[in-house]
Amino acid sequence: MLWSPHIVTMVPLPEHRPHNLSLGPLEAEILDIIYDLDEVTVKDVHDRILADPDRELAYASVTTVMRRLTKKGWLDCDKGDRAFRWRPRISREQAQMLKSHDRLQHFLAVSNPDVVAAFADSLDVDSLDRLDAIAQRIQAVRRQREEQS
Repeated sequence: MLWSPHIVTMVPLPEHRPHNLSLGPLEAEILDIIYDLDEVTVKDVHDRILADPDRELAYASVTTVMRRLTKKGWLDCDKGDRAFRWRPRISREQAQMLKSHDRLQHFLAVSNPDVVAAFADSLDVDSLDRLDAIAQRIQAVRRQREEQS
């Protein structure tokens, strides 16, 4: 599926960015649970994990991971009436956008134009079509900005 070059508004990167995008497997799992439930207590997450009869995980471990995700900038935590409540600071889509942006920046930082071109040349037809669509979209946004200036 290709993007239409006629749609020239791009979604900007979120203003808030977690200061550490890398997540361990348990951090990623817990963050996914929080995205699914929107606002949670440690008990909500712990119960969801233990719903799998083959899983064992201490309540304290869930608390530790959720505090770590808060320190990394992924979650906000508020003291509710009876328990602390956590919610994501950015949406799942924004997180995916930030991770993709970070990977692309790392790739471009370590690669010279010949390496990037060789990589692009080795892609399959569908990937090349997506790259062409991205390039067209970037050009359309640049043209729109120039017209507005």
